[in-house]
Amino acid sequence: MKKIVYTICLVMMLSSPICARGEAAIGVVELAKTSSSWDGSALPGYPAGEPEVTVLKITIPPNTELPVHEHPVINAGVLLKGELTVVTESGETLYLKAGEAIVEVVDKWHYGVNEGDDPAEIIVFYAGVQGTPITIKE
Repeated sequence: MKKIVYTICLVMMLSSPICARGEAAIGVVELAKTSSSWDGSALPGYPAGEPEVTVLKITIPPNTELPVHEHPVINAGVLLKGELTVVTESGETLYLKAGEAIVEVVDKWHYGVNEGDDPAEIIVFYAGVQGTPITIKE
């Protein structure tokens, strides 16, 4: 019975502070939930194969432009610090500030640039399959 109560408590903590221990309630903030990338394109279906998840912490120095690249797999991230501009080959532009999420474009050439005076730090989660690269440079 105790195991069932803990399981129910765990599930409820994601939506309510009812089972929270101590004085602070657990908070959940949805940063992104979508079936399209930031430019409005539909995300592709997941490919067949052995799943492989990659999580990267990327730090982009101030006044630095990344090389043009594309991602053959779905990926999403959260900018932890700084600001970041993402530009597609067709000129579509996204401006990110610390705390904001991005669902990245897939199979589209783009680049990022940190135009600020502080490093930009982002955590990115890639949902791919074994043997498939997460990034391809132009």
